[in-house]
Amino acid sequence: MTAPSIPVIGLCAFSGTGKTTLLTQLLPILTDSGLRVGIVKHAHHSFDIDRPGKDSYECRKAGASQVAVASRHRIAWIKEHGEARREPVLSEALSALDLSLLDLVIVEGFKNESFPKIELHRPALGHPLMCADDDSIVALATDASVSAAPEVRRLDINDAAEIAAFIIACLGLEREAPPVQEARGGQ
Repeated sequence: MTAPSIPVIGLCAFSGTGKTTLLTQLLPILTDSGLRVGIVKHAHHSFDIDRPGKDSYECRKAGASQVAVASRHRIAWIKEHGEARREPVLSEALSALDLSLLDLVIVEGFKNESFPKIELHRPALGHPLMCADDDSIVALATDASVSAAPEVRRLDINDAAEIAAFIIACLGLEREAPPVQEARGGQ
């Protein structure tokens, strides 16, 4: 994968571990710290963000290979691929984002690609650790004590503030606090 122009970090885990739940907890913390965050999510199945009866859906079903729906609030872009297409790679998904408007991209999925990732692991689910075989995993967020490579940072999967602080520090995204203006007393 070609290195993107902004920091990218992933959340990787087996299904049902809580990636999306953690992501929805991280986003307010990261945005409150002044970061503009984009998300890339890999889906292993066909999905549709459009609904029957909507103009964009009807035009796509009638043969449009790309549809953009724009309003003053958002723009959605739908691009159709042929049935025999291979799974996308992360760089393709990143190219769909306007990186000039972001400070950080968090990726959910694409766990087989090499980029910094935080593994989410809940031993009670019975899945093996991924960090044993993936050198790009920089931290392990878990809810129990587990044996993993000692160089992998341990985080509490239930502490979104700790994980957000790790992301900010790991990727060098610390922001300087605005200068404090001294109060002037009346004379």
